[in-house]
Amino acid sequence: MDQASREDVANGSAAEESPARESRVTRRKVLKVSVATAAGLAGAGGVAALLLGPGAPSWRTAPSAEVFRGDAPSGETWRLWRQRGWVREASHWRKLRDKVRCRLCPNNCLLAPGDRGRCRNRVNHEGTLYTLVYGNPCSFHNDHIEKKPLFHFLPGTKVFSVATSGCGFRCLNCQNWDISQRKPEETKDAAGPEVLGTIERLKEGLSRQDARRLSMFPEHVVGIAEALKAPSIAYTYSEPTCFFEYMIDTARLARDKGVKNVWVTCGYIHRKPLEEFCEVLDAANVDLKGFDPETYRTLNSGKLQPILDTLKLLKDRGVWFEVTNLIVPTYTDDLGMIRRMCDWLVENLGPDYPLHFSRFHPQHKLTHLPATPSDVLIRARSVARDAGLRYVYVGNVVVEGGGRTYCPKCKRVVIDRYGYTVRTMDVVDGKCRFCGTPVAGVWDT
Repeated sequence: MDQASREDVANGSAAEESPARESRVTRRKVLKVSVATAAGLAGAGGVAALLLGPGAPSWRTAPSAEVFRGDAPSGETWRLWRQRGWVREASHWRKLRDKVRCRLCPNNCLLAPGDRGRCRNRVNHEGTLYTLVYGNPCSFHNDHIEKKPLFHFLPGTKVFSVATSGCGFRCLNCQNWDISQRKPEETKDAAGPEVLGTIERLKEGLSRQDARRLSMFPEHVVGIAEALKAPSIAYTYSEPTCFFEYMIDTARLARDKGVKNVWVTCGYIHRKPLEEFCEVLDAANVDLKGFDPETYRTLNSGKLQPILDTLKLLKDRGVWFEVTNLIVPTYTDDLGMIRRMCDWLVENLGPDYPLHFSRFHPQHKLTHLPATPSDVLIRARSVARDAGLRYVYVGNVVVEGGGRTYCPKCKRVVIDRYGYTVRTMDVVDGKCRFCGTPVAGVWDT
């Protein structure tokens, strides 16, 4: 029995995990939102992206690694959000008398009535756990699949990407803190007429006010992806595990329509919801933020082992995945630790899952640190190759061969990339064009 389960016994008998059930919600809070709308949306493959402007970020006043006591929306805010359809009963939780235990991720938040979870998205309302981020993305865009980064999954294609606010981590180095460390009510507003996220509506363009009132339910997400001829949808930018109900409903509909699903994640999730998600998941990029438990606690306010468990489960379930390791100076730039990480990857997952070393840029709470030197990234790549990994990349900076894929046998370049652009493609039917050796990945839609 894990610690959360022992606490549940002490607090009362745990009920069965409750399935998602339709409900509705919002809270009004002024936040500047800018909207960039691509011209010629369908033809050019562009789509609107909601970017949060300056505001009072809640991480400055909220205790890190803790739930938000008494912070759940109520009254008129709650009524409006329910009416809009942005509130649904959560999945993967246990009832403990009037308290609830969230069992979505290893944070295992225990919430009294009126409390908000550490991810900011889940609340205990009158003894039931609800999600506040159903159908109300704060950011969306039609991206290159290479941006995720995924280099061995449908290279050269587009992926329609969506995100809501919220994250269960408190990474000091977060690159998307302006949405990951926000409450849903700081990004959306349910007052006023509803704006539905159809492809036709997006072509018209969105004002800032429209963007904050936008609803984009699963059928809209899938419909936009189909209209843009994007073969896949990515749940990304913030931490998509924290909008699990919205994500899995969209993924199920996408699977029915022949659209693939991509999960870009820190990998912090319990086994049961991940097994459920794997039934409709096609690919993932997992951010392995380091390979030292103490570093995970200090830098990310999380634990290492659950991420390793996620990687092994993805392999067991046959989901294609790639791993990203952001090298942060003074935190994760130790080559000995990187070697241990690479040895673990080879021993437990095999040599064929790509590893992306990514350059840190000063952000969020680590603006005093320098960007990762290019030579550190190049040395890390050499360490990974020496450990036996066949596909190792360097991103967020231009270095010689950083985006090239080499045949594991003849060593010829089979994919040459510049940034997110595929310049040459010599993988044919999943094999090297020159010697016929299989190249691991998913190459056909």
